[in-house]
Amino acid sequence: MIRRQVNKLQGLVAWLTVFAVFAMPVAVFSQTQIKYHSNKYKPSDDVKLGRQAAAEVEQQMPILRDPEATSYISRVGQRLVSSIPPEFQHPEFQYYFKIVNARDINAFALPGGPMYVNRGMIEAAHNEGEMAGVMAHELSHEILRHGTAQATKAQKYGLLAGILGIGGQILGGPAGAAAQIAGQGVGVYFLKFSREYETEADLMGARIMANAGYDPRDLANMFKTIERESGGSSGGFLSDHPSPADRYARINQEAQYLRVANPIRDTRDFDRIQARLRSMGRAPSMAEIARSGQRYPSGEPTGNYPNNPPRGRVEYPSTRYQSYSVVGGLVRVGVPSNWRELGDNNSVWFAPEGAYGQYQNQVIYTHGVNFGIAQTQNRNLQQATQEFLNSLAQGGNLRQRSGLQRTTVAGRTGLTTTLTNTNEATGQAEIVTAVSTQLRNGGLLYMIAVAPENESTSYQTAFRNILRSMQIND
Repeated sequence: MIRRQVNKLQGLVAWLTVFAVFAMPVAVFSQTQIKYHSNKYKPSDDVKLGRQAAAEVEQQMPILRDPEATSYISRVGQRLVSSIPPEFQHPEFQYYFKIVNARDINAFALPGGPMYVNRGMIEAAHNEGEMAGVMAHELSHEILRHGTAQATKAQKYGLLAGILGIGGQILGGPAGAAAQIAGQGVGVYFLKFSREYETEADLMGARIMANAGYDPRDLANMFKTIERESGGSSGGFLSDHPSPADRYARINQEAQYLRVANPIRDTRDFDRIQARLRSMGRAPSMAEIARSGQRYPSGEPTGNYPNNPPRGRVEYPSTRYQSYSVVGGLVRVGVPSNWRELGDNNSVWFAPEGAYGQYQNQVIYTHGVNFGIAQTQNRNLQQATQEFLNSLAQGGNLRQRSGLQRTTVAGRTGLTTTLTNTNEATGQAEIVTAVSTQLRNGGLLYMIAVAPENESTSYQTAFRNILRSMQIND
């Protein structure tokens, strides 16, 4: 009797289990399960490496410094960040969002939080949902830690190549610094990894979109736009991403299990910012940006800079100094109080009024100092510095006048050299002083000081004071 009751009870439990399984929402079983990949690095490593890579990116890509547009994409970005599934949240990540002044329909993210959205992508999107879809895709690369996961698999190619080689881009291979570091051979080697990660980012992006109130189908629709703009050729055999047509179908399949009532599509802010960007005139393509190069690492001409070339004659440096935190907070430095901070925190200029301006679609400085971090192929300070100087001199008339000499930078071994140049805007001869030291992660921290040759002596005291004031915290 007892055995019969036990058998009945076991049968009832089994039946209830089967019933519960089939009674659960379809989405529980139909949503694709996404897991972290093997990763030998800590989330804090993602933050450090992303900051390092961001410094390199912002030396080579024109960042659009329009506060209104940047504030808008930051609001959308933070809405998506707050919608990350709990099991994929990383409180230590430092998310921020910037616009690249390029007309290509693209975006990319770096480990630990930095995200860059091309102006062309915002202009091409049909609504806020499509734009948010691309951003959700890029955010997914970050939270799934694809950069350091791929680097874990790529030790023999070097950590930074693994991180930047993935690119996290909607189309094509890595751009800017990534293309220079990763190279075609590494890109082909990682072909199978990139496709896997891209699919995961699509599906996780769809989930984040739904949580944020957007329709995941808008991300799928954005791939239709990409396919149309690229002539349908972006999904070739050696593409490092799945074809847009395949991604469109896969996202729509996933979206049927992600219910969103009254999804966000059009907003007044999106319409306003899109019109604002379109009114700025034609943005350069990434190919044009790569061909144009930059005389020194600097920002792209934007509203922060006067439309006219620099005047060439400016007020002498103040004897009072103001302290600034630069290059991602790694450096603290004192600068004359009558100099203005320009550019980006990862590659920042300090210059007096009248010493900067636009000339032939680039920003030119006649007086001031520039701080930044360069990634080189060498861990040896002398070789890394020479490689960096050679890159500055490409395509211009910058010439090294003296050999590398030892100096001290914030208590560390450093190198300094003097170069000569003819300023493109003023036609005047100028003296350029370059100072470098290495960070613990191998990055080359540099300071570039520039002044007209006939005023150089008057600026040497200020340059020496700035160098002496430097404090490094890495």
